[in-house]
Amino acid sequence: QVQLVESGGGLVQAGGSLRLSCAASGRTFRSYGMGWFRQAPGKEREFVAAISWSGGSTDYVDSVKGRFTISRDNTKNTVYLQMNSLKPEDTAVYYCSATRRYSSYYNAEVYDYWGQGTQVTVSS
Repeated sequence: QVQLVESGGGLVQAGGSLRLSCAASGRTFRSYGMGWFRQAPGKEREFVAAISWSGGSTDYVDSVKGRFTISRDNTKNTVYLQMNSLKPEDTAVYYCSATRRYSSYYNAEVYDYWGQGTQVTVSS
């Protein structure tokens, strides 16, 4: 069992930055690939970024490449999402998730655990 708790969301102006954190419980954290998804009002949940259990592999949706960076610290059971050059279209609830099926990292259905989400609002 893995419990995930996100933090770091908030209101920021376009062009600004935020860093999201996801703290995981359980000693098996380092065996999971981790992902960030987001859901804007009236839209489906969307893959944003993922990182393998070792941190050696990362993947991003095209719309955030070069602006967002995912990382993890297995000694702290925490995964991060650094978001720079934020745009109004990045506004959404951001969710942290964990999977043992990293080969399908872009597919929300392969993630076994989810956090409660944190709101990110980017004003223009």
